[in-house]
Amino acid sequence: MNARPALDTDTTMVLGMASTAMPFASSPEAEAERWLRILRMHGEAGTTLQTLGVSEAPLEAPSQGAGGERGTAAQGNGGDVVAAVTESAVEVAHQRGARTVGTSDVLVAVMQVYSADFDRVLRVHGTDRDEVLARLGAKLPATPDG
Repeated sequence: MNARPALDTDTTMVLGMASTAMPFASSPEAEAERWLRILRMHGEAGTTLQTLGVSEAPLEAPSQGAGGERGTAAQGNGGDVVAAVTESAVEVAHQRGARTVGTSDVLVAVMQVYSADFDRVLRVHGTDRDEVLARLGAKLPATPDG
């Protein structure tokens, strides 16, 4: 299957909300927090995150001074994180042979783009990458640099 997967309705909505929310974030970790808040309300990603007990508010205070560089995917898109996440999600969906890009693909893409920042956000919400991926039944696809 060589066709580029299309965005489903929930994914289109998630990416639209993210594009309006990201400019107001003060750091990559704040962006990651916004992604989590958006994703927990939509599609398969939302169902998964809510099943894991991820709530609107963090269970613990976020780390002070944390947050660094975004992954290379965002840097390769001129710093446009929504474009980076979209491209990564399309690739995730393509690798699993899907015809459409779902919110679970976006969730995996956010993990790729934000890496340690998203891991910290997941931790303060009471879960971690491994638990989320196990629940999704997914794994991160191989990347050229790691």
